[in-house]
Amino acid sequence: MDISRVDLNLLVYLDVLLRERNVTKAANHLGITQPAMSNGLRRLRDLFSDPLLVRTSEGMTATERARELQPLVRGILSDIEQAVQEKTPFSALESQRVFRIMASDYAESCLMPRVLRRIRQEAPHVTLDVLTPSDVSFLDVEQGRLDMAINRFDKIPQSFHQKTLWTEYFACLMNARNPILKEPFTLDTYLDASHIWVSKTGFGVGVGVNPKDVQRLGWVDEALTRMGRKRQISVFTRHYQVAMLLAEQHDLIATLPSRAAWLQRDNNNLVVKVPPFDVPPFELKMAWSPLLQHNADHQWLRKLIMEVAEEVDREFAEFGARFESPDTPQFHHSER
Repeated sequence: MDISRVDLNLLVYLDVLLRERNVTKAANHLGITQPAMSNGLRRLRDLFSDPLLVRTSEGMTATERARELQPLVRGILSDIEQAVQEKTPFSALESQRVFRIMASDYAESCLMPRVLRRIRQEAPHVTLDVLTPSDVSFLDVEQGRLDMAINRFDKIPQSFHQKTLWTEYFACLMNARNPILKEPFTLDTYLDASHIWVSKTGFGVGVGVNPKDVQRLGWVDEALTRMGRKRQISVFTRHYQVAMLLAEQHDLIATLPSRAAWLQRDNNNLVVKVPPFDVPPFELKMAWSPLLQHNADHQWLRKLIMEVAEEVDREFAEFGARFESPDTPQFHHSER
């Protein structure tokens, strides 16, 4: 194929069409008419010899070929945007930028206060807008409306850039006068107690929990199910800060990420125990759109967040060593 005869605007059309999965919405996004977008889709189908989008009961669905093309096209357009974008250095002291970051409640508690402190020191006029997972979607990240998503992700779009901030294990937090502490802390005494469940937060609006639906209860309950055991959950909450407060009640246990328990290290009313069974660790990651990969402001923010995460890692290391399983493969900081 003679690339000089390919209209590169068609790649812009394809990028938006595959994100919106709707011809009218794609046309509105690009500020063109619906017939013009329909004509663009026809030309794209001719170019790639594939229907790309087909109508199904769930609306317009991308073909296998289109799904293969999506990250490639996004990367091409990102490189073009980088090439034509005027290079302006980021001045932290002078910047008045608003950074919008989605952070899970856990990440907001363990990471964001330190991030904010560093931003206030280095960029006093920058504003930080912290959103919850239910406020945003992957589309918001992909289109650059959100600067960063910080969470534990089950799945993430292939086109996103991501970096691991740290690996997290689990701890048990409970009142120092909890009756079960009169006995050895074993799996049986753990299961005899009442428990606080904390949501594994993802994107989208949350719904109520069905206590019998173990598959949706998350890491701790899945680990128990593999052993053929089940705990008695008395309270369901979506907030780690609330779980830590509820753990002060004399008969409740909160099993939560060990860095969240670390935040309560100076609380004499609470004690921290290693779970009496193996719970697989998870990775806390930050993810961002390829549209922002080469943006100087964003590069400064990513570097700052990584430095803060490394600072937390160093301070947490002695406290956290007891929770790490020697049989579990170690994760390292990674980026793609």
